[in-house]
Amino acid sequence: MEVLKVASNSNPNKVAGALAGMIRESGKAELQAIGAGAVNQAVKAIAIARGYLAPSGVDLVSIPAFTDVEIDKETRTALKFIVFPRN
Repeated sequence: MEVLKVASNSNPNKVAGALAGMIRESGKAELQAIGAGAVNQAVKAIAIARGYLAPSGVDLVSIPAFTDVEIDKETRTALKFIVFPRN
């Protein structure tokens, strides 16, 4: 599964569009964010994507989890959001 990496300066509307596209295409998606600003943008994007998909009868669920990522040979803790439609 492709991971959408969200930064503090990411446009939540664009991330939401990409997220909605991934949900339509493969039925699930994963967002990854490091830092408070990035997490804020990721949560906003999930809420916006939920609004994009609601008219077609798709209700999104998000499961947050911690994950370790390596950036410049340094391990950082990121939040990942696994997003998929509610059955």
